[in-house]
Amino acid sequence: MNPVPNPSPDTSLPPQFWQGVEQFNHQEFYDCHDTLEALWMEALEPDRTFYQGVLQLAVALYHLGHGNWRGAVTLVGESLGRLSRYQPDYEGVDVAHLQDQSRALLHQLQQQGAAGVQRVAATRSPFAIKPKA
Repeated sequence: MNPVPNPSPDTSLPPQFWQGVEQFNHQEFYDCHDTLEALWMEALEPDRTFYQGVLQLAVALYHLGHGNWRGAVTLVGESLGRLSRYQPDYEGVDVAHLQDQSRALLHQLQQQGAAGVQRVAATRSPFAIKPKA
């Protein structure tokens, strides 16, 4: 997959990040992980922690899709913590929207427990990383 063009004039994030966003938005969470991990490993702050937060959310959703309740809950929580300092937006990304989606998912997972992980996976709304409005 070729890097997608930067959709926001308000960002300096590289094309590879936007490629990861496209993968995330197409629910290709494993591919998104690979793309963002390469960026994260080379990045400096503050981008490094931002990439890690998005990366953790992608891995959480991957775990959810594979019935791993503990992995999903743990990584959604860690992602929420890392991305909290970037609200409401960062480099053209609507972080507040992403955090709202994450909190709703974490609440669902906690309410359903491990026994309900497949139900949560089947009924959750699709996640999307959106450009800031």
